[in-house]
Amino acid sequence: MFQRRMILTLALTAPAMAIAPRLSWASHSLPPEFRRQLEHDANAPIFGNPDGDATLIEFFDYNCQFCRAMMPVVDAVLGADPGLRMVMREWPVFGEGSVFAARAALASRKQGRYADFHRALMSQKPRAERASVLRVARSMGLDTQQLQRDMGGPEIAQHIQQSNALAEAMGLVGTPTFIAGSDSRFGAISSTELAELVAASRGN
Repeated sequence: MFQRRMILTLALTAPAMAIAPRLSWASHSLPPEFRRQLEHDANAPIFGNPDGDATLIEFFDYNCQFCRAMMPVVDAVLGADPGLRMVMREWPVFGEGSVFAARAALASRKQGRYADFHRALMSQKPRAERASVLRVARSMGLDTQQLQRDMGGPEIAQHIQQSNALAEAMGLVGTPTFIAGSDSRFGAISSTELAELVAASRGN
């Protein structure tokens, strides 16, 4: 794991869901155009205070054990910071099961259950695969037929494509990756370090 500022290979924003050709960026700071793209994607779920004065972005995968371990840490930081706005970036990198889980989670927004479904998927012990994801959905009372229809929506494909493009442009090495302001952390970290990352972002 690394705990350092990102040296980024960056992209400038083109249309809302597109990434323009990458530019070499030698500094440690995140250009405003790229930061806006990370922080204000209307197609990304938001946790915490939608009007908060600090934004934390998480790139995650439901089959990432460190992502699962970080869920209570994230919830603790969100609960302790009423001014925190958190952007959730579904980034399925662990195979087809992860892709199915990410698509199902994003589709659950249509039923108003994304936050609950996200936490349920992160809390399950089995690997996230089609069968286990649908089992969790049924246990929560989600309409699984509607869920599977909604998984084919273009906005869901766009979210995942955007996550892949952003991650590639920044040279992210894996999940979970947390970004706040112009700084980042990768892997399982303490609530103190995550809160410090957020606090530092308020000054830049």
